[in-house]
Amino acid sequence: MTGIKKLCALVLAVMMVVTVGVISVNAAQSSDSDAVAADTTNTGITIHARMKDGTQPYVYLWNSLPTNSAMSKSYPGEKMTKGDKWYNYHVADVTKVNAIITDADGKQYSTEKKLESGASSDWYFENGKWSKYNPDEPDPVGSVDMREETIYFVMTTRFYDGDTGNDVHCWDDGTAGNGDDDPAWRGDFKGLGEKLDYIKALGFSAIWVTPVVTNGSGYDYHGYHAMDLSTVDARYESSDYTYEDLIHDAHQKGMKIIQDVVLQHTGNFGEAHFCDLFTKDTTKDLGNLQESLIPTQYLLDTYGLKSPEEYWAQKPGVQYQQRLNLMKNVTYSGDNGNSTGPQPAAKDFSMDKISQSDTYNPNNYYHTGYFQSPNYDDWTTKFSQIAGDCVDLNTENPAVAEYVVDSYSKYMDMGVDGFRVDTVRHIPRVSLNIMFNDQLMDAAKAAGKPNFYMFGEICTRYTSVWYRGHAEESTPYYTWKESNSKWADSWNWGTSASEINDNMNLVLQHYLEEDNYNGDMDSTQPKSDNAYLDGITYHGSDRSMASGMDAIDFQMHRMFGNAKNAYNFAVNNDQYYNDATYSVMYVDSHDYAPEQPDETTRFTGGTQTWAENMDLMFTFRGIPCVYYGSEVEFKKGELIDKGTLISLENSGRAYFGDYLEGTVKATDFSEYTASGTVADTLASPLSKHLSKVNAIRRAIPALQKGQYTASNTYVTGGDMSYVRRYTDDNTDSLALVSISSGATFKNIPNGKYVDAVTGDVKYVTDGTLTVPELAKANMRVYVCCASGFTGIDGQIGGDSAYAK
Repeated sequence: MTGIKKLCALVLAVMMVVTVGVISVNAAQSSDSDAVAADTTNTGITIHARMKDGTQPYVYLWNSLPTNSAMSKSYPGEKMTKGDKWYNYHVADVTKVNAIITDADGKQYSTEKKLESGASSDWYFENGKWSKYNPDEPDPVGSVDMREETIYFVMTTRFYDGDTGNDVHCWDDGTAGNGDDDPAWRGDFKGLGEKLDYIKALGFSAIWVTPVVTNGSGYDYHGYHAMDLSTVDARYESSDYTYEDLIHDAHQKGMKIIQDVVLQHTGNFGEAHFCDLFTKDTTKDLGNLQESLIPTQYLLDTYGLKSPEEYWAQKPGVQYQQRLNLMKNVTYSGDNGNSTGPQPAAKDFSMDKISQSDTYNPNNYYHTGYFQSPNYDDWTTKFSQIAGDCVDLNTENPAVAEYVVDSYSKYMDMGVDGFRVDTVRHIPRVSLNIMFNDQLMDAAKAAGKPNFYMFGEICTRYTSVWYRGHAEESTPYYTWKESNSKWADSWNWGTSASEINDNMNLVLQHYLEEDNYNGDMDSTQPKSDNAYLDGITYHGSDRSMASGMDAIDFQMHRMFGNAKNAYNFAVNNDQYYNDATYSVMYVDSHDYAPEQPDETTRFTGGTQTWAENMDLMFTFRGIPCVYYGSEVEFKKGELIDKGTLISLENSGRAYFGDYLEGTVKATDFSEYTASGTVADTLASPLSKHLSKVNAIRRAIPALQKGQYTASNTYVTGGDMSYVRRYTDDNTDSLALVSISSGATFKNIPNGKYVDAVTGDVKYVTDGTLTVPELAKANMRVYVCCASGFTGIDGQIGGDSAYAK
């Protein structure tokens, strides 16, 4: 039906143009070469197409600019000319034109696409996909071990505004007090693309962006309230700059994109595949709820409503109940989100109370049941809604997993290099291991990314590795595969209510069996030496039991009020991760700060403490990550997030773009020229420190992928002192690290050592190297440059007020 509608629209467009006599096909010229884009005599757009079965493609053209001169005279359009690798068609003297790829019989192979000339005037169509970039050209960023990278985390809408034309107020901006000068949807992909050099100047090589999928809620600027997992939200993109452009531009600079994804929930306005309740009209004011969201006939008919106006005329609480009932087959009372009737205690929260039903939610795409878990610390979190605007998907339904994996696979095909996975602790590990992790990794391999990296938010706001005594609720637990094949053998791949209930019961059985340790985790949970050196010898990593889901180190994060405490905790508990060298470390984020002094505000520990934390993150095991603005202690002490209770400007999610005005050009990582305000930002003490520690880590393989030891056999006297080493066929990198104190390293190879911080040279003849006492946040990184080792030439990075 869709194809018929499109064809009718095209025929109507042709008839209208014939009527006014504007047709001119002389500007549309065929070409017999794949290199037609080299034409510099006039402006134009070159279209390249390639079909899997070798079908001769045609292209139908209409609505060109600056004049409507490129217009196909009749459907199916213009026959394309065969070149060496592509069929080609050149449209002269246009900057924009709409196009559809067809064949001689009029079959449509593409969606309607508005093609625009820009830095490149070439467009490519293959396998149902349009692209500005030639898929035959190699991606300049290969699929390398993500441990070689460092991550800069941006909340895209709050970072930099590259296109004021796509600025949009959230529906609840007025409630929050976000004025016209600061709409919630402000930053965009174009702005982030313009400031890639800023991030590269700081030394970061990977960028974690908040969810990009189409969203819908009263306050959805953050991206976690999905309405359509398969499409990019139009509010991020510009007419001349898309998500694919951002990925491409990042790759051209040697940088990678990590996309935040949500497997566990959607927003409460439905989702296009799982529960299609609204159509978003992107031609209307997206800041106007009733204008931009059109209720579907399904929603209207279910409640006997005759028009969208009748739906919107109802009280907001009634609207919410209607939506939730269709999504979850459960009715709620009032506007406070509490379920009808008293909720049971955790011990009474049994499967028969949350089993699936087909009254509404007939495909069982969402978990039926109570709004919020009676207890966030046990298995009930796996089936209960975590918030009113985060409706829990039924992650035990194979059809849900299939659609989620297929949807996110499209972003891998675009070139995304990794996923940060939201709310992992609200998904049973057994469900992830059986239906999500391997399937996502297989999709990544199919997209040409065999080292695709996933790390999860296993949120454990607790300063013990075992979260309140529950193995299954703990961060390291999710990094392991299932040790018993019976769970996969018993999994039901059917999608009826009873079959899905069987899986949910299996999850409960798994939880009770895996978690029944009476607190004796040390002898019952798996352990690994993947992070630890064997003496000071690197022994390789056994990843055979890795789940494919690595983790944000929440315990280090909680303890980063004091770097020494964070370090000591990790050294004593890394054994419980499958491989802690793949863990992500950060001090604060868009959700939480360390436990001290206050987890609800952006970090207030002081500049020197920040620098010391960075010393540890960039030299210790794992992948360092920094939340945007931390380099200038942006909004320190401000509440990180209080929803609409405070304005964004008065929160830790404030707009950062004012700090980035001016120009910056990164000639390499940590090397740049800049002018204007952004030059001042890059000259701040922490920015310069970040640039230096990033450069040091980038130059020393042991700091990226190495194992470590802090054994007294090899190091004494240092509060945070350790040996890192990494060895492969071409590399033997060994580094001695001491932070904020002196230390003595013993039983090390003899020979030359160079300090990456200062360039100091020491010659070891008796297996001992001593670092004198250091001030807080200063450090030494002595790299072995003896024969056979991968050394350095001298001091690395520029000046730092702390590492000196």
